[in-house]
Amino acid sequence: MSTFPAKKHFDKRSSQRSWQSVAWEYLQAIFIALLLAIFIRTFVAQAFKIPSGSMESTLLIGDHILVNKFIYGVRNPFTRELWFPVKKPERGDVVVFIYPLDREKDFIKRVIGVEGDTIRIRDKKVYVNGKLFSVGEGIQHTDPRILPGSVQPRDNMGPVTVPKGKIFVMGDNRDQSYDSRFWGFVPLKDLKGEAFTIYWSWDSDKFWPRLERIGDIIR
Repeated sequence: MSTFPAKKHFDKRSSQRSWQSVAWEYLQAIFIALLLAIFIRTFVAQAFKIPSGSMESTLLIGDHILVNKFIYGVRNPFTRELWFPVKKPERGDVVVFIYPLDREKDFIKRVIGVEGDTIRIRDKKVYVNGKLFSVGEGIQHTDPRILPGSVQPRDNMGPVTVPKGKIFVMGDNRDQSYDSRFWGFVPLKDLKGEAFTIYWSWDSDKFWPRLERIGDIIR
């Protein structure tokens, strides 16, 4: 008769060990998932939301995009030191970078010039090394006025030469973009990656998703 209490006591201890084992397995899975998510976000891909219209009509306010963080090489996330180079940005790439005047912010623009290029803007037309730059399907102008360079560099500036280790960027919404024309060049070490697709888009004015934009490749 004394075996029954002993069996009950054994079952209770066994159940407790089983619960602890399951809890530990869940904690391990969560920890590994967090490490994997941090690794992917830091070195492989990161999601961003477009907050302004400076890249219209290529990117609209409310577009959610994915950025390839590996394409320009693997960098130390703290010092921005290049650990493993892959390739350098090219003219026409749509890139996310640390805003030079406020390193707490990320900007997205199109690469117009790379190191060694000479940039000149005349009456809204952009010339790179003496040739008209025409890369980008969504480039637009919304202001018919042409401002002289003595007023501001939006429509007339240069020529300027892109220094080594830097790039010159502009928004596709040329008349409504605050970019290299106003604050200068972007260091290559501050590049976060190249935007490559729209995975979600929300029209806040109509409170409706732009389903036709989902999956679009960013060019």
